[in-house]
Amino acid sequence: MTPSTDSPPRIYTAALAIIGNEILSGRTQDANLNHLAKTLNGWGVEMREARVVPDIESEIVAAINALRARYDYVFTTGGIGPTHDDITADSIAKAFGLPLVEHPAAIALLEHYYPPGELTVVRRRMARVPEGADLIENPISKAPGFKIENVFVLAGVPSIMRAQLQGARAFIAGGRSVLSRTVSVLVGESKIAELLETAQGQFPDVDMGSYPFFKRNALGTALVLRGREEARLEAAYDVLVGALSAAGIEGHPGELPD
Repeated sequence: MTPSTDSPPRIYTAALAIIGNEILSGRTQDANLNHLAKTLNGWGVEMREARVVPDIESEIVAAINALRARYDYVFTTGGIGPTHDDITADSIAKAFGLPLVEHPAAIALLEHYYPPGELTVVRRRMARVPEGADLIENPISKAPGFKIENVFVLAGVPSIMRAQLQGARAFIAGGRSVLSRTVSVLVGESKIAELLETAQGQFPDVDMGSYPFFKRNALGTALVLRGREEARLEAAYDVLVGALSAAGIEGHPGELPD
């Protein structure tokens, strides 16, 4: 028999750097990671890491250089507004060793958005990008994000970030999305730990995790299975549900409602 020459599907990976002292101080709660991870998974890109980075140039440069060397795509949110503490664009330029320049297309977008005479020096800061960067459309407030190599720089405001993310879609290649199945049980993790470990050993290509919850006035556990091959995922799910049943534990498909 001739050995199969099929290679495993390409797995695309991503990381997010959430930039801003307001996140670290607790003043602002991040609302972008969840949306980004779900959107990317739909595009066949797996989120592998997220960091929160202060508004310190050296910290941003170090984080971006570490992440862009490790992952296919790196996204940043925050720090591209018009004020003095919006230093993401400056820091990204430094990370790449590039000059920071006003992008003429970005200036044109802002000139069209603001009334005549209101594109101030402060507002022009939002047109600065590392030399050679591609703009990412912002249909809401027109100030664009930008892309340089595998780094995508987006706004921190969730509505604008989501719009810009759609604009970044054209630059992103993806593979096979990660599929998931969930079964919930009204017992604690310790009751199903060995059972879950045995099932994981049978299906090493399917990621299995347990997540405790308290609902219906009872302690329970959501068992989440994730994988790229639907047939293997379904087989693992059936084996796990069967093992639960054999142990006298009722499994409820999906997440239990509150």
